[in-house]
Amino acid sequence: MFSLAGFSNAGILIVEGKYQNKNIYVQNGFNNSGVGFCAFEVRVNGQVTTDEVNSSAFEVDLTPFKLNVGDKVSIEIKHKEGCIPKVLNPEVLKSKPTFDVVNININNEGMLSWTTKNEMGSLPYVVEQYKWNKWVFVGEINGQGTPATHDYVFKVTPHSGENKFRVKQTGFGSAPRFSSPVTYNSLMEKPTFQIAKDSKNVTFSSETSYEVYDFYGNVVKKGFGNSFDISNLNKGKYYLCYDSVVTEIEKKKK
Repeated sequence: MFSLAGFSNAGILIVEGKYQNKNIYVQNGFNNSGVGFCAFEVRVNGQVTTDEVNSSAFEVDLTPFKLNVGDKVSIEIKHKEGCIPKVLNPEVLKSKPTFDVVNININNEGMLSWTTKNEMGSLPYVVEQYKWNKWVFVGEINGQGTPATHDYVFKVTPHSGENKFRVKQTGFGSAPRFSSPVTYNSLMEKPTFQIAKDSKNVTFSSETSYEVYDFYGNVVKKGFGNSFDISNLNKGKYYLCYDSVVTEIEKKKK
């Protein structure tokens, strides 16, 4: 994951991230005495650069360091006391979603697999399942972050009937990037449910994921299993989401 730190510590400004094939630009004012400029030395991954820093603005050229896209970059800008130079474009070291999906599949055992290329920085792949009239978070796995071809596998839990899954990445200052959905038809029987007469629990005919919302849209219960406790819920109506079903339920007793 990208990390950015910009702070003054004994006259050193540090910027960290992942190489994205772009250079860093620095605004370099005069030092506190008004004579000479603030920054006086720049190091990239511990190596002193040959950039000309004795000016009001300068470029930190990363190309001489022969970095590959996605490589870790740590830039140390040494400066005089009483002033701090300003990095104008620190976001160029932040990863953005650029992946292309070569293929994406799911097998009968619920193993979702996908192959990608053109990643430019390590970002998590978020796995989502379409159910309950929305895309629901299932889990995530970290991306490799380099342009080469990479293979990923993630175990999902299908519901009855038609299932849709996709993966996405979200990076700094950019819209999420999605794969195309992959469809899988499950032959499992759709679960049914019962509310206990004493209104203390809900029982399913088989294990399933579930969420319960109040009428204001707040999640009041969430989990996976064949039953869950509702004894602490107030009397009234709720929305129960389970398997691929969205239905209304009523708790009649407190």
